[in-house]
Amino acid sequence: MEKYQELTRLFDTQANPGKARQMAAYMRNQFSYYGLPTPERRKLYKPFIKADKKAGRIDWKLLELAWSNPHRELQYFVYDYLAAFQKQLHYEDVPNIERFARSKQWWDTIDFFDQIIGKIGLKDERINQLMLKWSQDENFWIRRLAIDHQLGRKELTDTNLLEKIILNNLDSTEFFINKAIGWSLRDYSKTNPNWVRSFLQKYKKRLAPLSIKEASKYL
Repeated sequence: MEKYQELTRLFDTQANPGKARQMAAYMRNQFSYYGLPTPERRKLYKPFIKADKKAGRIDWKLLELAWSNPHRELQYFVYDYLAAFQKQLHYEDVPNIERFARSKQWWDTIDFFDQIIGKIGLKDERINQLMLKWSQDENFWIRRLAIDHQLGRKELTDTNLLEKIILNNLDSTEFFINKAIGWSLRDYSKTNPNWVRSFLQKYKKRLAPLSIKEASKYL
């Protein structure tokens, strides 16, 4: 695809091998990098996103090609592209997003997608049942996405849903799950500290110490 080839050509010409090694090391050398800081990276692909927004359609083929690229910056492009189209994303688009979320997994992309999915959930309640399902998925990254998909909702947080999702993940020994539980509770504690205190008291025997520590930060 012409757009994809032009996009990767721009990245190739701006690559910084030294920074690329540093960025890869920070991510435990799981991914390759061009070595572009966020502002420079976003500046490169801003025209591509702007053009597609003007055209009024999501180019899923471009996103698939970008996601398949071994360089991590191209996965970040996919997120920024989808974030720019957030208002146009609907429940029917979730299968496409899920395919991305289930590959090349690490906290950086998962924590991007929980925001994308969460905002779709604010306008379509079908996301609630899907997140309950994902909260029991065999893939812990998908469970993490479900746990944190309500981050930032404040008074719009569905506490019954939050509680059910966390309960589906109690007794976990996975660091990234217990961290996510703590984050979800900590975030909501800024809006309703009493609810979070009550939750911690109710389930303190089953919550991991890490979850309690994170959840209690603002209490």
